[in-house]
Amino acid sequence: MVTDCKFSDLVGQTFETVSVSDEDSYVNFVKTDGGGYQLFHSQDCCESVHVEDVEGDLRDLENTPILFAEESSSEEPPEGSEATDDCNEWTFYRLRTIKGSVVIRWYGSSNGYYSTSVDMREL
Repeated sequence: MVTDCKFSDLVGQTFETVSVSDEDSYVNFVKTDGGGYQLFHSQDCCESVHVEDVEGDLRDLENTPILFAEESSSEEPPEGSEATDDCNEWTFYRLRTIKGSVVIRWYGSSNGYYSTSVDMREL
């Protein structure tokens, strides 16, 4: 069963693996029992949404409880990024454990008609 949830639901959870897909189209947070969460974008037509950058080591999120999980977004390009379309959005997912911090930055662009949002679901 797949259900939608909030990013802050990760606080207090412990994951065996945290990984970004080879296509940069989703991030998996997998528990030892096989359950977990996924950050993803539901592709529609004429938009592009992907993981643009990971700051920190994803291994710092494994086998230790998540202490902090925050989501924020901006239409202003972060340093080193450029806007490529009419509608641009950067979404930042900040996570912290006792081992370290990680920021997963998603970039979405479209003509303004299609959504560039990132969703999260429990698996």
